[in-house]
Amino acid sequence: MSDTVKATRVLAIANQKGGVGKTTTTINLATALSAIGKKTLILDIDPQGNASTGLGVGHEERHITTYDVLVRQVPLQKAVVHTKVPGLHIAPAEADLAGAELELASVARRSHRLKDALVELKKSAEYEYVLIDCPPSLNLVTVNALTAADALLVPLQCEFFALEGLSQLLRTVDLVRSNLNPALEIQGLVLTMYDPRNNLSKQVSDDVRAHFGDKVYETVIPRNVRVSEAPSYGKPALIYDHMCAGSKAYMRLASEVIKRENEVRVL
Repeated sequence: MSDTVKATRVLAIANQKGGVGKTTTTINLATALSAIGKKTLILDIDPQGNASTGLGVGHEERHITTYDVLVRQVPLQKAVVHTKVPGLHIAPAEADLAGAELELASVARRSHRLKDALVELKKSAEYEYVLIDCPPSLNLVTVNALTAADALLVPLQCEFFALEGLSQLLRTVDLVRSNLNPALEIQGLVLTMYDPRNNLSKQVSDDVRAHFGDKVYETVIPRNVRVSEAPSYGKPALIYDHMCAGSKAYMRLASEVIKRENEVRVL
């Protein structure tokens, strides 16, 4: 395969705990990938729609959403809209996605709806990366993401219950591998909201690295006011303030992700 046409890689970004920086990581990693020429698509499958809002996609622009893709089987390409970031598109979400689990409960291939929706898009090889922003729960919508994904990226907040929450996610990953997607791999774990002045942050970082070794990215995402402010302006931190510590960290994370992806492509 040539360097100009590469198979689309699908990365789910998931953690059932809320407030760990999952959507922030999705938005800024996607922006960093786009900034270095990797055309990227975000699938927002969180009913809160924060990835859509954080990229400046207003509710009036969300004519077709991931709810329509999952429940009504509308072609995914029809949901895709441009963002203000060159090379970055998004399939947005709305609150109606919260009811998708009940509506999908009795349908055929209910866990494969997202994977099926990605077939034509992957054939086109229009995007090098598809990042799926999952809801903060291990429901059927998240299972759809894990079934569709080539790999999983897990944001972990540097706080006391980080490892405890992770164990439930890993059990779900094992179940998905056993029953739905045997090729699913954990691309990596990224430590978020790291505060070097806080001894607990260092302790959590040390514990996670002791448990998971090189699965943990070297890059840590610092607690950063500019990163927190950016979504209220409908911009990724890398656009809002590309020189802040958080933006620089996400650029380093993108380099690590690409390095790991290149190793996979060679195999």
